Amino acid sequence: MPAPVNEFKKALRSGECQFGLWVALANAYTAEICAGAGYDWLLIDGEHAPNDIRSIMAQLQAIEGSSCHAIVRPPVGETWMIKQILDIGAQTILVPMVESATQARDLVRAVQYAPQGVRGVGAALARASRFNRVYDYLQTAGNEICLLLQVESRLGLAALDEICAVEGVDGVFVGPADLAADLGYIGRPGEPEVQVHIEAALRKIISHGKAAGILTADSVLAKSYVSAGAAFVAIGTDVGLLAGGGTRLLEDFKKTL
Repeated sequence: MPAPVNEFKKALRSGECQFGLWVALANAYTAEICAGAGYDWLLIDGEHAPNDIRSIMAQLQAIEGSSCHAIVRPPVGETWMIKQILDIGAQTILVPMVESATQARDLVRAVQYAPQGVRGVGAALARASRFNRVYDYLQTAGNEICLLLQVESRLGLAALDEICAVEGVDGVFVGPADLAADLGYIGRPGEPEVQVHIEAALRKIISHGKAAGILTADSVLAKSYVSAGAAFVAIGTDVGLLAGGGTRLLEDFKKTL
């Protein structure tokens, strides 16, 4: 029995745009609720949410069985972190703050077993192999791993051609918030100058045959990114839904009094 098919990676290769939601509440119960909403993918955030390896695993377990695919973002692109995330069952990883082709090549090696890479061989102990019940996991896992790199700085943009040229990179995600800050527009990713850089980056990623991704809670911008050819687009966050919905509920109720 081979490793499970990565349906998200398969969809990206077919050219289907996948719509997602950022999951940052660090809770398996809310992840399960979001997984039932019909999104193509959920991003479990280990960079800016209070997650650890156990809470990430619990959310993977909660999402499994739904039609939604789980993506995990580690805090940084460290090989040991990636090893743990893969072993608990993640098949798609989004690595933040990638700024060079050298870094991209190191990350490709981190998600592959030797001799192609440096991922530690511990599948017999791992949830990813169903605790060694997927008998040929070691031989087939690499084909189903989807590696996404996040470019979100001027340095990253300058190296984008070289990053996209690295074999084994499945997609590149443009991080609008950090990019806006690096361009001098902190907290204002919708500024025209920022959008010019984002649109150029999306075109460049697509020109290399890589899947392009982005996050925005602005529906107008989200539609423009889809029209530009983005292949995976997050259209909001669980935090935003709860905070915004809670505020609107109270405000709307008070208006009726």
